[in-house]
Amino acid sequence: MLFKPEEKDDTKIGGTRKPSLVSRILKRMVSLTITLVIVGGLGYIGWLAWQQKQASNRGAGARPDLPVPVLAATPRIQDVPVYIDGVGSVRALNNVIVRAQVDGKLIAVNFVEGQDVKKGDVLGEIDPVLYKAAYDQAVAKKAQDEALLANQRIDLARYQQLATSNAGSKQQADTQKAVVAQQEALVRSDQAAIDNATATLGYTKIVAPLSGRAGLRQVDQGNIIHAADATGLVIITQLQPIAVWFSLPQQQIVRVNAASAKGVLAVDVFGNDGVTVVDTGKLTGIDNQVDPTTGTLRLKAEFPNGNFQLWPGQFVNVRLRVETLPKAVVVPTSAVQRGPAGTFSYVIGGDNIVTAKPVVVTQQNETDAVIASGLSTTDRVVTTGFANLSDGAKIIIGKDEQTPAADLAPKKKRSSRDVQAKDGQTKDGQAKDGQAKDGQAKDGQGERRGKKGEGDQKAQTGAGPSGSEPPGGAAKSQ
Repeated sequence: MLFKPEEKDDTKIGGTRKPSLVSRILKRMVSLTITLVIVGGLGYIGWLAWQQKQASNRGAGARPDLPVPVLAATPRIQDVPVYIDGVGSVRALNNVIVRAQVDGKLIAVNFVEGQDVKKGDVLGEIDPVLYKAAYDQAVAKKAQDEALLANQRIDLARYQQLATSNAGSKQQADTQKAVVAQQEALVRSDQAAIDNATATLGYTKIVAPLSGRAGLRQVDQGNIIHAADATGLVIITQLQPIAVWFSLPQQQIVRVNAASAKGVLAVDVFGNDGVTVVDTGKLTGIDNQVDPTTGTLRLKAEFPNGNFQLWPGQFVNVRLRVETLPKAVVVPTSAVQRGPAGTFSYVIGGDNIVTAKPVVVTQQNETDAVIASGLSTTDRVVTTGFANLSDGAKIIIGKDEQTPAADLAPKKKRSSRDVQAKDGQTKDGQAKDGQAKDGQAKDGQGERRGKKGEGDQKAQTGAGPSGSEPPGGAAKSQ
């Protein structure tokens, strides 16, 4: 056997080189095709995005000449009060713990818990037996001393008569005179003891020291009550009038003092909603120092509290009126806008063209703003519709009843199909023969629904290929 290595190698090399060239070409073509497909897809996506953006821009600015709907108001002249707001708590003008002044058994309670009592009303009674006996003893002691004094005065008259006629000793008369004076002092001491016993006996009746409302009873009838008891019988709180203590920042001290020097300042108290004024009173006191821990100054106001709107311990919002701005220019707060250069308002000019004018605001609240300069009563300012408004824009003024109301709940989001269907219905309604088209469409829908219903019913009843009616033909006819 002959061995030919060169021919075998050439055949192997030639066989392997030809397939590798073809595979390389195919691989390049496949990679090039994939690259072209990817680039084409990205370009198509970008083109679609650009078309949508152009369409949205054309839709937003298709009619730039349309006027902007707004609401307007005219500045008015009025006196505007200036308030300083604060937070305070309600306190009773007088608060008294009614305690017994003598010890004894509580035999009667003459009030109902939560009852309004008047000054001098008997709230409770203590057993007076011991104190009545002490009073009677003092009265008897005085009577005894008065009888002895009367006898001593008779002896004094006799001694003085004998001393005048030199029948008796003058010294004896002077001594008797001193005895009479001593007895008179003893009688006066007895009267003081009677007064003390009378007062002690009166303390057995526990009376109300002021008019107010009684709280909860602290001691029940039948218990021994002491003058040293800390709780007492009951607590009486004066509710009419009532006081409110509130605090203001220390920066307002000068302003409040200057206003109080001109006269009595009015104070308003708001209800739980923070808007309704439940009572109006007057400022009665200003503390003499600032609280260093909070940097606030305490003030006290008094309110009539006619309907018991205020209750001790209640936290309330307070406003103090320090001055009144006479004949101020007032606009709705919504008419004042803020920009990079400060506050401004859109003023409506001729041909309903708005102009942005800078304004200076003195003060404002949730509803009104006081304008120091920039507006007059002849101007008209925009109050609603600032979203599409700009300087020099044309507007159309609506009415107050056209103000959009807030939705009670979020509305259902509409899909693109719903929008297209709605647009189609609108176009059909605008066409002259819209009613006929709608009728035809409805008939077509009815026919399709009828056919669909028949097909479903046949499928359910199991009709055969021959088309014979099922046993449930009566139901089908119905």
